[in-house]
Amino acid sequence: MQPPVSPLVPPADAGLAGGSAPRRHWLRWTLLTIVGLAVAYALFVRPFTKPAAAGRGAAGGPMPVTAEPARTADLDVRLVSLGTVTPVSTATVRSRVDGELQKLFFKEGQTVEAGAPLAELDPRPFEVQKMQAEAQQAKDNALLENARVDLKRFQTLLAQDSVAEQQVETQAALVRQYEAALKVDQAQVASAALQLSYAHITAPIPGRIGLRNVDLGNIVHASDAGGIAVITQLHPITVLFSIPQDSVLKVMKRFGTGETMQVEAFDRDGRTRLAAGKLATVDNQIDPATGTVKLRAEFDNTDETLFPNQFVNVQLVVDELKGVTVIPTAGVQRGTVGTYVYVVGANNTVSVRVVETGPSEKGQIVINKGLQPGDVVVVDGVDKLKDGAAVELVSRDTGVPAAAKGGPRTGKRPADGSTNPSH
Repeated sequence: MQPPVSPLVPPADAGLAGGSAPRRHWLRWTLLTIVGLAVAYALFVRPFTKPAAAGRGAAGGPMPVTAEPARTADLDVRLVSLGTVTPVSTATVRSRVDGELQKLFFKEGQTVEAGAPLAELDPRPFEVQKMQAEAQQAKDNALLENARVDLKRFQTLLAQDSVAEQQVETQAALVRQYEAALKVDQAQVASAALQLSYAHITAPIPGRIGLRNVDLGNIVHASDAGGIAVITQLHPITVLFSIPQDSVLKVMKRFGTGETMQVEAFDRDGRTRLAAGKLATVDNQIDPATGTVKLRAEFDNTDETLFPNQFVNVQLVVDELKGVTVIPTAGVQRGTVGTYVYVVGANNTVSVRVVETGPSEKGQIVINKGLQPGDVVVVDGVDKLKDGAAVELVSRDTGVPAAAKGGPRTGKRPADGSTNPSH
């Protein structure tokens, strides 16, 4: 006989049945959450989602593209490089003698001419030296005159056979000695005068004088490295830059004819033109470390927009193309057929046109063969195009179809001569 089962003790399999209840509860809430999210998307998100416009980029519809006509223009072929502004000449104003700085005749930043007085040292020591040299010169000159008188008297006595010939020769040698001494004295006087002139310091070159390095009352020396100030010639001024060795032949071919080659200097961003000048010289060797050649351009710089040691972007015009056919660079594609463009036809379909390109400059590229002025070329939206694809011309700025704005829908130039397909 089995013992009675207590109502407080669950059966042996009750734990298994009870363990599945939380799992079923979790699955129920997961399903309810998924259903709720789907309902919310259907009610709130999908009604505000615009369907793709039929016919514009849809399967079988025309592709929206931007196109521009080929045009005739003049194009400058340029070499771009980074350059450094270098003055034509720079001079450090130094004293050529030692002395006390007593006077300054310039202001910092002042423009001076060559030979203009700049400073003055204490001249008294040099004046004294000059006086001493002049006194010695006077003394030796007096001795020379006396020796010449004696020589003349001895020569008279020799003619009367009243004096020995040896004495006459000795007196003549004494005269020559005093003459040599007088020449030394003259040199000493000239040297003292030169030293005195060095006490007055003048500008060695024209230009703008910089900050003063020495104050009044200081003793300056000829050996001072910094000098009193530095003068820099600002106009004309030059820019030193380099070009790749592969471009040297092209530059020398034109520069060697004596033709003036235009050079423009731009700011560091390359947007603002600072000055226009000309190519002055080309270095005579290639730098083996960089494979470049140094060039120097000269600028008038009368407005002083270029400053020494300033970094500028340099553009050297190496060729000037007149009346060439150009299109935006973005319209040129490259593939297995070579270099090609998509030309928009009269029925708003595109065709592949193989072209031969030339130099490019500022977003425009020269087309040597394959296009005529007025041919409309796709410049934006070419990624999914293929030969014969239908297109719809839109404005690059607004995305509005060109036809809605009265623009041309064919590959021909408008009657009014406009070159903008979205006009």
